[in-house]
Amino acid sequence: MAYMSQEGYDKLIAELQQLESVERKKISAAIAEARDKGDLSENSEYEAAREAQGHLEDKINRLKLTIAEAKIVDTSRLSNEVVQIMSKVEMTNMKTKAKMAYTIVSENEANLREGKISIQTPIAQGLLNKKVGDEVVVKIPAGTLHLRIDSISL
Repeated sequence: MAYMSQEGYDKLIAELQQLESVERKKISAAIAEARDKGDLSENSEYEAAREAQGHLEDKINRLKLTIAEAKIVDTSRLSNEVVQIMSKVEMTNMKTKAKMAYTIVSENEANLREGKISIQTPIAQGLLNKKVGDEVVVKIPAGTLHLRIDSISL
């Protein structure tokens, strides 16, 4: 089961519709065009188009599975007392005094440019169920972070 926001769910639905209605047609047209060029046994364009079709169908099937297993989180029922999925956490790196803020989201919604980190990341795992004022030490690939939670919001 994948927990996600309504916004994340809607993006997956839109992506699935795009792939099924637009991208499938493009690949079908590319296959038909390549097929018209003659001998399929030595037709690299045909092979490439068939391979692209396989990748597209795989992606469509993975999206359908994710959507089927999705559980939309009702943010109105969440608390900002402790860090949990959908929490926006503002914190301070105690070593560098740098301020940072992340929203903890599902794997599918993670986007570092938007400040959204996956609940699967070491930072998110270290913050889960912690409260404002708590200090946590998080092991990351580059070493360890000593973070203080300054605020939690939704």
